[in-house]
Amino acid sequence: MSEEPLHEPDPSADPAAYLGLLARGAPAEAYDRPVLLARASGAGPAALAALERAKQLALRVRAELEGRRRREAELSALFETAHDLAGLRDLDAVLRAIVQRARSLLGTEVAYLSLNDPAAGDTYMRVTEGSVSARFQQLRLGMGEGLGGLVAQTARPYVTESYFDDERFRHTRAIDSGVRDEGLVAILGVPLTLGSQVIGVLYAADRRARVFEREQVALLGSLAAHAAVAIDTANLLAETRSALAELERANGIIRAHSGVIERASEVHDRLTELVLRGGGVHDVAAAVSEVLDGAVEFTEGPLPAESADGHATRRGDAWVATVSAGGEALGALVLRGQPDLDPVDQRTLERAAMVTSLLLLARRSAGEAEQRVRGELLDDLLDAPERDRRLLKERAARLRTDFDAPHVVLAARLDRPEAPATDRDGADRQRLWSAASHLAATRHGLASARDGGTVLLLPLGPGDTAAELARQTAKHLGGTLREPVTVGASSPVGAPATHPGDIAPAYAEARRCLDALRLLGRSGEGAAAQDLGFLGLLLADTRDIAGFVTRTIGDVVAYDRSRGTDLVRTLDAYFASGMSPVRTKDELHVHVNTVAQRLERIGRLLGPDWQSPPRALEIQLALRLHSMSAAVAR
Repeated sequence: MSEEPLHEPDPSADPAAYLGLLARGAPAEAYDRPVLLARASGAGPAALAALERAKQLALRVRAELEGRRRREAELSALFETAHDLAGLRDLDAVLRAIVQRARSLLGTEVAYLSLNDPAAGDTYMRVTEGSVSARFQQLRLGMGEGLGGLVAQTARPYVTESYFDDERFRHTRAIDSGVRDEGLVAILGVPLTLGSQVIGVLYAADRRARVFEREQVALLGSLAAHAAVAIDTANLLAETRSALAELERANGIIRAHSGVIERASEVHDRLTELVLRGGGVHDVAAAVSEVLDGAVEFTEGPLPAESADGHATRRGDAWVATVSAGGEALGALVLRGQPDLDPVDQRTLERAAMVTSLLLLARRSAGEAEQRVRGELLDDLLDAPERDRRLLKERAARLRTDFDAPHVVLAARLDRPEAPATDRDGADRQRLWSAASHLAATRHGLASARDGGTVLLLPLGPGDTAAELARQTAKHLGGTLREPVTVGASSPVGAPATHPGDIAPAYAEARRCLDALRLLGRSGEGAAAQDLGFLGLLLADTRDIAGFVTRTIGDVVAYDRSRGTDLVRTLDAYFASGMSPVRTKDELHVHVNTVAQRLERIGRLLGPDWQSPPRALEIQLALRLHSMSAAVAR
């Protein structure tokens, strides 16, 4: 019996052929050839199926290799950019390199970078690569105009496949003419940011329609971050050079004044002038330092008895002159850097110590008197608001307190973990009142001891809020006393003019806020009702419902208003459906993917913790109040 001849295997039907394609980096269309050849040579179904599986596997391997090569190129470009920054010498050269790499890595025909001009309120072209239009290279975009102006204004990346067909952007004749002159169609722009400040925009663009992938947006954002660092570093270098130049000029001034003549007469004139213009202790020390060509400083506190006779004496490497009054040692002037003093210089230091004692006594007397007067005025505002408003305003004016400016009432209390507020002794209350009175005097406000703590009436500065003022006050008083001080603030009172009858209710609100902070375990902090979410609505007399809604869901409401979306309704339906996306899509009659996309957008607007129980409760309350307000408005 004869055997049938064995057929030689067809090399085109060998799955290993794809290894050769991978090895030589063949294009994707070449991977169809082995299957076509095998089919043409009559290969069986099993062989064709094996080849098809091998082809799909090879294509996946090829795609992975291409992705890795692309990522390696991107990382290499980022490392090269970081290396350029490390040796920064020429800002323009670094920015050009970044723009060139952006164009190369994203494979676009054009890349460019614009910087914001705070003075003009717009953004202008700084570096371009691949541009051929002079008009385009000289463009200036107002904030919110065009794609770049919108990126500069919102600090968010924007991308368009076809700029002229995209209605999201505010098209202007100048911008559209420049873009059309350059022939650009698809544009990607990412912000250059330093902290929370946008300083410019980095772009990649093509003269044909194209889709920019998410990885490409992220890569351009990384290059933009490097560009922002380069600009900040260059600015810091410029500031450093300027500071060094200023220091050099200051050193020249110091050297020019090194030859001080007729020291005794000069210091007498200087000290007399300081007293007449109301100078302070440190002004005296600075004046004597210059005259005696040494470092003079004032130290507070009592000194040893042998140093309290008022004469300048040598103690170690310093000269010490006691500052005393009525037998009480108030401190000393200490001169260092002069191993020897002649009698004239000794008497100069002693005379300065005597002037310092007079200034300290005057300051102490004036301070105590002013503190009492400020406290009495605030007590009258709290306890007797029916008094003549004109007289109260005149008393405030003498204390440089402007009742025609908005003020905030603050309740402050010194908190110690080991003892409740009712156990505070008089010394603690006196220390707190003294520190608060000093702060009130420097801020042109009022302070008084009350209810085991201190109450302050401070003016609001431009751009300040009651919450920020409370935090600043808690930090200042706590740092001064070296102990935690809790501060509750009222809502602002006095717009346009403070009414005496407003002070007592505002103080009650501030005390409620103070008590709430202590109950919440936030002793040592400062806050106003607006910091406490919906709890603030219960504490505040103003019941700022609109402010609460804006702080809680204002970004979502604004997003709907500006883009015509339906996020607020989606949010309401989501909570009404028990936070179930499936039930929410039934309520809204949309696809569940649409609900997921909207919730993702809401999360970006409200923050990652928006579904936590405390935040969810506040958001639901804000939604209800917003809905009620809208119904009333209709």
